[in-house]
Amino acid sequence: MAEHEWMKDVRALVGKEYGRVYAWDPVNVPMIRQWCEMMGVDNPVYLDEAAAAASVHGGIVSPPTMLQPWCEPGLHMNHFPPGSTSENPYEVLKLIEAQGYASVVAVNSELEFDRYVRLGEKLFYTTRLDSVGEEKVTALGTGYFVTLVMTYFVQGAAAGGADEEVGRLLFRVFKFRPAKVHTADAPAAGAAQAQPTEPAKPRRPAPGVSDDTRFFWEGAKAGKLLIQRCKSCGSLRHPPGPVCPSCHSFEWDTLEASGLGTVYSFVVMHYPEVPPFDHPNPIALIELEEGTRLVAQLVGVKPEAVTIGQAVQVEFNTFDGDLVLPQFRPLANA
Repeated sequence: MAEHEWMKDVRALVGKEYGRVYAWDPVNVPMIRQWCEMMGVDNPVYLDEAAAAASVHGGIVSPPTMLQPWCEPGLHMNHFPPGSTSENPYEVLKLIEAQGYASVVAVNSELEFDRYVRLGEKLFYTTRLDSVGEEKVTALGTGYFVTLVMTYFVQGAAAGGADEEVGRLLFRVFKFRPAKVHTADAPAAGAAQAQPTEPAKPRRPAPGVSDDTRFFWEGAKAGKLLIQRCKSCGSLRHPPGPVCPSCHSFEWDTLEASGLGTVYSFVVMHYPEVPPFDHPNPIALIELEEGTRLVAQLVGVKPEAVTIGQAVQVEFNTFDGDLVLPQFRPLANA
């Protein structure tokens, strides 16, 4: 099959090397501690000075899989230290997206390590557009597999004068045009052919509904925020489940929450831009005034205006005709 003419611009980028992206901070104990706590890692060579000194490492080292986090920008997208490249290593995705391949899904993330990194060392990485595959037809749709390779180095000042390669990250995504959903049989022989129609607008993913969660989604359709409550000890729990984690009772009923709460934590999804969601897309962990927490999308607020502790109120919004989702809007006078 002949390739699209516009793919010449895409192919021209394959092999391109993008400049350095520096780490904000040297390898340090506080960040290692936070990472280990979040990941449930308790290897003493990462935090215990005595144990690390007695090991083959001779001192504290960073967990290998922290290689990527050391060079992350932080809360704000593309907020890298001075001297970092301003080039966008994902520019090829924008070229493909402009041709109607608007969806993206990550398919591979492979890390390789040459050695442990040590306290005080400062890292940077470069990016190479490794490959763009031929057009493929999959169950998701038709598109292209795009592979990037990030190579990580310890800066020369910390490595005895020369930059030292310490690992690599292969990251592959599938940039695709969603498959069309056929809702009618083909016309019978001799019947008039239907006129081509525009591709259906992407629908919001529907939640998985089980016997444990059905009450929650039926409550949402009725404009009620229902929280599961243990009949034995009164504990509230969300997400719903068959057994109380506090007293192990199987008996439960529901409590209708007021819908008032505060932002306990939040993230802002910038990329990939997945239809039909608007981007940047703020998602919050809401602490309800009844005491339990749930995850929901924030509406009616700019991502940069979201703050921890912000007062919010639930609202029930309908999508695609029959999908009702609880979302939270900041209170105007809070």
